[in-house]
Amino acid sequence: MHGELATLGIKVAPSTVWEILRQAGLDPAPERASSTWADFLRSQADALPACDFIEPVTLSGQRQYILAVIEHATRRVRVLGTTAHPSANLVIKAMKNLMMDLEDARRSRR
Repeated sequence: MHGELATLGIKVAPSTVWEILRQAGLDPAPERASSTWADFLRSQADALPACDFIEPVTLSGQRQYILAVIEHATRRVRVLGTTAHPSANLVIKAMKNLMMDLEDARRSRR
């Protein structure tokens, strides 16, 4: 709460926010300790793909960059492309192509 108020330009001490929440019978951070990162990932598995470059070295010594995405829910890995010189444009184009493929497969876009 304090951070959000500060973002809005409202200056208030963190202890003041805590006291107001306590008087209202609210915990300043309800259930903060009950949710872990692993719990969050499991709950978002259907909507949260992971993307990264795999960096193998060829037999000739050249480094290649393979752009891959894994869908956590199905553990399906999609190879989106490979290049010796990755760039932002390559990643953007690959992601657009992935979204079109998912749309064609009648999957929801998220």
